[in-house]
Amino acid sequence: MQLSVQKDEQTEVGSYFVANYPPFSAWNAAQIPSYLAAMNAPAPKPTPPLGLYIHIPFCRKRCKFCYFRVYTDKNSSDVDTYLTELAREAELYANRTALAEREFDFVYFGGGTPSFLSAEQLERLIGRISEHWRWEHAREVTFECEPGTLKRSKLETIKSLGTTRLSLGIEHFDDEVLAIGGRAHRSSEVFQAFQWAREVGFPQINIDLIAGMVGDTQDKWKETVDQALALDADSVTIYQMEVPHNTEIARQARTSGESTPVASWSTKRWWVDYAFRIFEKAGYEISSAYTLVKHRPPLPTGEGCDADTRGDAEFVYRDALWHGADLIGTGVASFGHLAGVHYQNVDSWEGYIELLERGELPIGRAMPITDRQRLIREMILQMKLGRLDADYFRRKFGQTITNTFANAFDALQNDGLLALYGDEVLLSRAGLLRVDSLLPRFFEPQFQNVRYT
Repeated sequence: MQLSVQKDEQTEVGSYFVANYPPFSAWNAAQIPSYLAAMNAPAPKPTPPLGLYIHIPFCRKRCKFCYFRVYTDKNSSDVDTYLTELAREAELYANRTALAEREFDFVYFGGGTPSFLSAEQLERLIGRISEHWRWEHAREVTFECEPGTLKRSKLETIKSLGTTRLSLGIEHFDDEVLAIGGRAHRSSEVFQAFQWAREVGFPQINIDLIAGMVGDTQDKWKETVDQALALDADSVTIYQMEVPHNTEIARQARTSGESTPVASWSTKRWWVDYAFRIFEKAGYEISSAYTLVKHRPPLPTGEGCDADTRGDAEFVYRDALWHGADLIGTGVASFGHLAGVHYQNVDSWEGYIELLERGELPIGRAMPITDRQRLIREMILQMKLGRLDADYFRRKFGQTITNTFANAFDALQNDGLLALYGDEVLLSRAGLLRVDSLLPRFFEPQFQNVRYT
């Protein structure tokens, strides 16, 4: 299925969420030398912020909607082998010219399930990586967790790594919906894990929800929103369920020849809008098409040391990447970007391990991008914030986006999906709720009707 504007009705098999540009299907192994050359050349000036992504590909179960590279069949020896090679990969980046004297501005532990690892495994991994890279000055360190894998003692270890934002993959509070989707945890584990996380004292706790999971109903979704609101998380991320090609739901649909059992796009948009309105009434502010943040008033003068000292929530990782930061992606199948070149690691366990054992970086494909593609990439990703500042692009790229992409902007304005106020582009709520379906309008012609992944 091609990436295109989704119809209101069925959620069909195919990619909907736009994570990068140009589409991943355009990246190829022939361009790997361009990435290796970028690593061994001085960093461009001005030098962008630098991030580190660490992929932990292990899960207790594979969710039926998961499209990431994860493993549920590895034993402890396999896990230790992977962690050894992951640390070796970090070491191979240590003396690259493009990274000389640069510190990480943000770090992200993703998966899979990073909290699948034991406290001892985490400590060993970070100890090995710290021989070459440290991040004590990073503005944000994010760690993804599955609630059922947590204990208070493990959370204390996770915090000791420098974690500033703990992200709990809750997805839903209805146990039947969780079971149908193949989630390993149940709602009771969410409440316990959240309580421990608060006691341990993470500066920011984010919770993830998914609208439109198989088995969901309007009443179940409203109850999930109420339960999520009661947690008083610092930030909330809400995705609309999609069905990429390599998910179990997609495979079942192809086998049966029937439509996917996922809620329609119009239903999902309504559910997300409902959640946004409920959270807004409770003092949250919409931060992007998927995120809300809780703004907390300043503490009164003289407040005791036991008071809540949490500040306003942020998404440093997101905002840095959407404004052109470099990212070193480590781990099997992980993605990165350095000095104008996209890359992805090989996506097989055997290939990843073999290349690292030979002392080679496990790069699987790459793509150097042009200045125009850099502009489009930042523009479409920042559109997810619900607003664009044309002056930002004029200063950085020498382009007035409202002129360069006038046809697309005018069409969206005529449809009531955005409005133009001089240099400010503002998406309407209707535009924000379907923003990923709008972004291909800004793609270059050669990428308009190709498979995204």
